Amino acid sequence: MGIGIFGSGVSALNAAQIGLSITEHNIANVNTPGFNRQEVVLGTRLPQATGAGFIGQGVDVNSVKRIYNEFLSNQVMQGQAQASQLETYANQIGQINNMLADPDAGLSPALQEFFGAVNDVAGSPESQAARQAMLGSAQSLVSRFQSLNQRMSDINSSINGQITSSVTTINSYAQQIASMNKNIVLAQAAFNGQPPNDLLDQRDQLISQLNQEIKANVVKQSDGSFNVFIGAGQSLVVGEQVNTLQAVQSLSDPSRIDVAYRSGASVIRLQQNSLQGGNMGGLLAFRSESLDVEQNALGRVAMVLADTFNQQHKLGQDLNGTLGGNFFAQPVPVVNTNAANTGNATVSASVASSSALTASDYSLRFNGGTAYTLTRLSDNTVTAFATLPQTVDGLTITTTAGAMTGDSYTIRPTVNGARDISVAISDPSKIAVSVPIRTNASLANIGSGRISAGTVNATLPINANLQQPVSIVFDSPPTTFTVTGVGISGSPVAGVAYVVGTAITYNGWTMQITGAPAAGDTFTVASNTNAAADNRNALLLASLQTKNTVAGGTASYQGAYAQLVSQVGNKTRELETISLAQTSMVNQLIQTQQSVSGVNLDEEAANLMRYQRAYQAAGKAIQIAGTLFDTLLSLGG
Repeated sequence: MGIGIFGSGVSALNAAQIGLSITEHNIANVNTPGFNRQEVVLGTRLPQATGAGFIGQGVDVNSVKRIYNEFLSNQVMQGQAQASQLETYANQIGQINNMLADPDAGLSPALQEFFGAVNDVAGSPESQAARQAMLGSAQSLVSRFQSLNQRMSDINSSINGQITSSVTTINSYAQQIASMNKNIVLAQAAFNGQPPNDLLDQRDQLISQLNQEIKANVVKQSDGSFNVFIGAGQSLVVGEQVNTLQAVQSLSDPSRIDVAYRSGASVIRLQQNSLQGGNMGGLLAFRSESLDVEQNALGRVAMVLADTFNQQHKLGQDLNGTLGGNFFAQPVPVVNTNAANTGNATVSASVASSSALTASDYSLRFNGGTAYTLTRLSDNTVTAFATLPQTVDGLTITTTAGAMTGDSYTIRPTVNGARDISVAISDPSKIAVSVPIRTNASLANIGSGRISAGTVNATLPINANLQQPVSIVFDSPPTTFTVTGVGISGSPVAGVAYVVGTAITYNGWTMQITGAPAAGDTFTVASNTNAAADNRNALLLASLQTKNTVAGGTASYQGAYAQLVSQVGNKTRELETISLAQTSMVNQLIQTQQSVSGVNLDEEAANLMRYQRAYQAAGKAIQIAGTLFDTLLSLGG
């Protein structure tokens, strides 16, 4: 009987000792990230059958259980992946929002200053100082475009670096998870399937950290290992095997880094929008959904400004009597040939109508024969063409022969608009402030007819006979008139019906005659000589500031930029709000998880006392068993 009591007491002593060890382990790891508290799982030993009934033989320590809620842990990891993506996206777009909305560093003050200088020239067309100030303001404007674009390009380069760094981090976590899989499987096999709790915690922590870089889906295997999948189902970890990611140069745009998937010796380029969640997902989403769009929108404003200002400037005349040229250097669209193309065709794009340009990029694919498919990437609108050239959204696309089926090209009409705009003239006298024609009514006229100042038709190239002298002489009766000097030959046009105020158009100009001319009254349209004080074209240039010339004629330069600023600001505020809410939700999930799995020091202190008393009681039982055994031995003597 003493031996039975002794055995029970030893088992109780052992159970209490292990309980104390586990409690101390919990307390020691109260601040360890990813640690789940543990508890001893006890079970009674098989009782001894006697004539008096079954007598207990003590206690066994069956296992050490990890207090772990898989459902809550999965919710936390999914929430962390989303929170990390939103936080990264919000931080990146915040940089652009601060830059564009800056009242001093943004584009708005530079636009205001430039058109203010144009108005000053219109007020004093003969002033060299005003003209020089206009050139200076123009240079400041293009410098502002270029600096804003450079900042966006710097952010794009930073994104490339961060993607590369994130790929390295993801691969490191994958290697560590695979190593933990191996250790866990070996540990369980060596100790009869007992769970290696601390190793399991460490692996879960690695999974959690991986989720903060990229959203991962975990599938538990029967041997205790984890298979980890990312993106559209690509396996990152399968047991002890690792398939890594790789940062590679984009096939369609050499200025950016894409993420590829390496499986053995094969490198598979992934759809970038399939990589969701975590820091990586935030970087990729920001680049495609915001950075590209904003850089394109800024470039579109620059391209429309350069084009429309140039068109009006060419309709004017400078101080030397020469027709105006380009005031701004006109940026051109970019076409990137996919590096995987097998054909040798060259695709090019030119601007047919800057007003019709969108802020989208396009993907052109050759489908064989002469068939092409053009996809507008902003909304995935697909247009099929039997042949090229074709004009879409203000863009004329042409190609040479040699394309092979499957060849693709990325067309970015406005991406370099803000980078490539520049001032094309440096001589103030070459600013075309005046109009190259002047109308006149003969002093000998006796009727009440009046002729308007006349305008140059906004059609480029300008009519070669624009400045050829033309005379209009009213017939008798003065219901018709004869026009002399039309075209290169100057052949007269007789018997033209006179309608008061109706537009009269020849040689690329338009004017009106009103009132009641008399027979023989003469009106002339000729070259505008000695026109230093003529400001008519300057006024037309200044009026471009408020004209709706962007986005199909729905917005002015300033309006289009304001839309860009508003779009970025709204997106920034939206992301900040959603990110804050997501972070709050994740914190609540973590609190719920910790209430189940976390270490409670008060509870552990109570456990210490409980196991201490159990240990003391077991020790007392062993002492009594020893006394009983000694008594038995003395009786036998």
